[in-house]
Amino acid sequence: MTYYFEVFFIGVAVGFLGGLFGKGGSAIATPLLSLAGAPGYIAVATPLPATIPGTMVAAAAYWKAHLWNRTIILWSIIIGIPSTIAGSILSKYTGAKPLLYLTGVLVLGFGISFLFDIGKVSGDDGANGAHEPLPSYWKLQLTAVAIGVGLISGLLANSGGFLLAPSYAKFLKQPIKAAFASSLVVSACLAVPGTLVHWYLGHIDWIVMLVMAAGSVPCSYLGANVALRVRSTILERLYGLVLTGLGLFFLSRLFLGAHVRI
Repeated sequence: MTYYFEVFFIGVAVGFLGGLFGKGGSAIATPLLSLAGAPGYIAVATPLPATIPGTMVAAAAYWKAHLWNRTIILWSIIIGIPSTIAGSILSKYTGAKPLLYLTGVLVLGFGISFLFDIGKVSGDDGANGAHEPLPSYWKLQLTAVAIGVGLISGLLANSGGFLLAPSYAKFLKQPIKAAFASSLVVSACLAVPGTLVHWYLGHIDWIVMLVMAAGSVPCSYLGANVALRVRSTILERLYGLVLTGLGLFFLSRLFLGAHVRI
């Protein structure tokens, strides 16, 4: 019973942070579930379907603020879904341990990146930020981002938000809130094929999924509304601090082998 209480509060934290930072939240949920005692593949795959409803709820809040960029969203979905399916299938051959380590490394890397680049991608806080012209080479960069994020999302069984949001901000020069908005929509869509493949592979604990979703859905909307009211530069700083701290904490626990079942 204690385990499910922990899962519920993980859902609360993941939902709020996901809405706040434009992420599905599965990349954060994986290390937390692992530390709570979930076996490797359960910790890796179960957060994927658990975060879909919360991600859509948070995306709705950004839609009301007119921050969706339809070009980025459609391009990412069309290219990202086949890549996600391929990555999900490949995960069968990689083992759980490398996936957990890779999750921690990527979370830490993007956290440090945002800390060093504070203020460089903030842009327009309002709805106009979602409609700023894309760079002339956007098709090439967005294609590379969608393929790379799709493969990694499938391998790690997450919806890609922790990679999509910073990629949109840094490579496509999107204001941070517009990047979060597009990331949430794409994350929800990329989570569907990954969920189906990992369900087929037997990697999902549906009871854990339901408990986690119960905590994440209302808090996702709350997190998104907080983000819409906070200055973009503050969001960048918080984004970098949270990802860096989580990455360091999770990797240290993995290396020490404490309470992590793999």
